[in-house]
Amino acid sequence: MQRIRLRYTKRGRLRFTSHRDFQRAFERALRRAEVPMAYSAGFTPHPRVSYANAAPTGTGSEAEYLEIALAQSRDPQPLRALLDESMPQGLDIVDAVEARTSGLAERLQASVWELRLDGVDPEDARSAAERFMAAESVEVQRRTKNGMRSFDARAAVARLGLEAQRADGPAGRPCAILRLVVRHVTPAVRPDDVLSALRAVADLAPPVPVAVTRLAQGPLDEESGTVTDPLAPDREAAPAVVAPATTAVPAAATASAPEGPA
Repeated sequence: MQRIRLRYTKRGRLRFTSHRDFQRAFERALRRAEVPMAYSAGFTPHPRVSYANAAPTGTGSEAEYLEIALAQSRDPQPLRALLDESMPQGLDIVDAVEARTSGLAERLQASVWELRLDGVDPEDARSAAERFMAAESVEVQRRTKNGMRSFDARAAVARLGLEAQRADGPAGRPCAILRLVVRHVTPAVRPDDVLSALRAVADLAPPVPVAVTRLAQGPLDEESGTVTDPLAPDREAAPAVVAPATTAVPAAATASAPEGPA
C-alpha cells in the first residue's frame, strides 16, 4: 500500500465550502480520476483518506493537507494533476508527495493567517496588534456545543503585526492587512477569536466582515516565528534519482575510417 500526501486550497467563493462538502467533492474526484484507492475493512468500506486540521468554513486557505492510501503505486505528480482536473475550480490540488515519514498531523504545529480589514486605518490596526501582543493574556468567549467557553487567546499567538499594503485594495478606502501566526493548541484559537481579542483590548471593530486566509501551516520555528513546509521531510527522504552512466567511446572508434586506394 502506498500513501500520498496532498496539499489543496480553498479559494474565492469556495472558501464557504464546509469540510463535509469538500470530502464529498474529493471522493467524487477520486472516482473520476480512477485512483486505485485502498479501502477500510468492515461492512461499509470507504476510501482510506485522512484529513488534517481543516480550516473553518468561510475562511480561505492555501495550505490544507490530507493523505490517501493507494492499493497500487502511482507517481504523485501525474496523480495530483488528474485529481486537480477533477475538482471544482477553487478547490485546487497544488502539491503531492509520497509519504516516506510518519506524523504529518503532529508536524502541523502552527498556522499563518492573513486578516484583511477593509475600512480600517492601518495605523489603528498596528496599534491594536501592539496592544494585544503586549498583554499577558486576553480572555475571549466562544460558543461551543457544550455552551459558552472562556479561554486565553493571547497565549497561542506567536506573532501578530501589520503587513505592507497591496495594490488590490479598494481605491479611496483604508485597508489594513494583519499577519497572524498562531500555535495549534487545545482549545484551538481561531482567527475570529483573535479578532474578538483585538476588539476587547483596543476597541478595533472592522465595519465589514474580515477576509481571512490561511497562508501556511506546519512546523513552527519558535525563535523566528516562521512556519515551515510540513512535506519537506518526505521530499528529503525520497531516494535521489541517479542518471544512468554513459559508456565512454574510445577516440579511435569515432575517427573516420581511412580512405582506400583510388
